[in-house]
Formats: sequence, C-alpha cells, structure tokens
Amino acid sequence: MTATTHLIDIVFPGDTNHHGTLFGGTALSHMDKLAFVAATRFGRRPFVTASCDRIDFTAPASRGHLIDLQANIVKAGRRSATVQVDMYAEHLLTGDRQLCTRGHFTMVSPDKDQPPLPPAPTDETQPVDEDILCNRVEMVFPDQTNHYGTLFGGNALAMMGKTAFITASRHSRRVFVMASSQRTDFIAPAQGGEIIDLKGRVKYTGRSSLVVEVSMTAEDLIAGDRRLCARSEFVMVAVDAAGKPEPLSL
Repeated sequence: MTATTHLIDIVFPGDTNHHGTLFGGTALSHMDKLAFVAATRFGRRPFVTASCDRIDFTAPASRGHLIDLQANIVKAGRRSATVQVDMYAEHLLTGDRQLCTRGHFTMVSPDKDQPPLPPAPTDETQPVDEDILCNRVEMVFPDQTNHYGTLFGGNALAMMGKTAFITASRHSRRVFVMASSQRTDFIAPAQGGEIIDLKGRVKYTGRSSLVVEVSMTAEDLIAGDRRLCARSEFVMVAVDAAGKPEPLSL
C-alpha cells in the first residue's frame, strides 16, 4: 500500500489573482508536482505527465488559507499510473476545510525497459501519527541549490519555518509569529532532484508560546533511500490584533 502524499502550503498574496483567491495556474502546478511525487514513490522510476482529466474548481482558496493537496494512486498499467489529487482549503483560525478541486493525472514512465508497475494499492486505513500536525513534501529544484548541487541552507530553513508555522496554527488555531529559531542541526545534505519530507510536532506548550520541532528528511526518487537531513526547534508566539502576546488558553 502506498500512503497518501501531502503537499501543504499557504496562499500568499503573490499566489492570488485580482479576486484575492489562489490563481488557477498555481493550483495546477501544485497538483502536477504532487502527482509526479506520488507516481515516483509508487513506481520508483522516472515519470512524465501524459495528460490530466477535466479539473473543476468547485470552491476558492483565499489569501491566507492553507492548501492541503492529497495524492493517491487509483489505477496502474504496465508503464502508466493514474493519480487522483484533491486540493482542500483550510482556514487557519477555525480549521474549517472544503474541497476546492479534484483532478486525475496520468503519469507515464518513458523507460520502456522497466518491469511492469505493480497493481494499484488497495484502499486500506493508513496509520496516523497524531503528534505530527504537519506532514508535507517539497522537491529540491535547481534554483534552490548551492554551487555544490545540494539544497541551500537558507531554503531549507524557509521550508522548516513554514512547517513550524503550519504546525503551531493547527495546534492552537491562533495567529502566530516566529519569536526565535533554536539550534538547527544540519546532519546530511539534500541533493537536487530529491524529495524533501517535512514533519512538525509541538514539543512544549507555554503560556503564550509553543516550541515546535521540525525534522527534514531527504528521499531518493528512484531508490527510495531516506536520510535525516536537518532538525530544528522554533518558538512560535500567539499574538493579538495589536501584535502583542496573548495566552493560548483564551
């Protein structure tokens, strides 16, 4: 069974159209990227996008919403896999979620010498780690690497900081700002073209602050080998409309 693959992001102003909602082209880009990751994890071989079925945008994702994209393999042929991608919008403060769009992407392996793909996974209940409030994937693209071809540390910290913010928001449904980044250990490099798996959990809770632990793991697209690359702790503080700290218990 292949687990559901998540891509979680935040709708920033630069991602929106003149209505203040997520631009459709950006949504399609996210969906296609996630379909590629899911197909590659399933088949452990190169894939390209062959086609996508009609995609209906049934509800908007507004500026400031989380977007949670979920991909599952629903059909597999000899060299192709059909990936269903659902995109949900989630309100940061209330937790309300709604399905925004759904699409089916046909991903094809161009390597004809590979053995046939396995059957599509069955729809079984997957174990959930309730401590992990944010589990999201990214990919290391060339513009994110340094001159060694590995993920630039600043880009890694940006990914981890975003994960910390999402984790804190989902935990307490408050407006959070980052107060500090505690010690970050860079344990191993992430190579260009690899999948980055980020996980966030709340480690400590204070009066108005949370300590969020974020781990970053790199995954080889073809071999599936995984290694811990970095781990950090972030102090996130809940603030009121004036930007002043406020108790989490309110």
